[in-house]
Amino acid sequence: MHELSIAESVVAAVCERAGDRRVHSVRMRIGAFTAVVPDAMQFCFGLAVEGTVADGARLDIEHRPGAVHCRACGADTDLADMLLLCPCGSADVAVTAGRELQIVSMEVG
Repeated sequence: MHELSIAESVVAAVCERAGDRRVHSVRMRIGAFTAVVPDAMQFCFGLAVEGTVADGARLDIEHRPGAVHCRACGADTDLADMLLLCPCGSADVAVTAGRELQIVSMEVG
């Protein structure tokens, strides 16, 4: 469960940026290939914000699907799981999306 360390890092970055202002929400973009489980991330975020200026803040997660470019057939394909295979059967693929792990925005007030 690496979500706790990720949530702690996100909260630290958000609180540093917010200063003394109260944080109401945080929006994150999380790719399918990061292996971050959204429910676990929500739970860990709730723990990490306790006692900070983000205590009680809402975490909104924008899930991004994984995608690859096949070097064998040239196809660009969205993948439903973490199995890095082109529909043509080739494993010679380049990941083009799904590795995102970003804080997109935060609402303070």
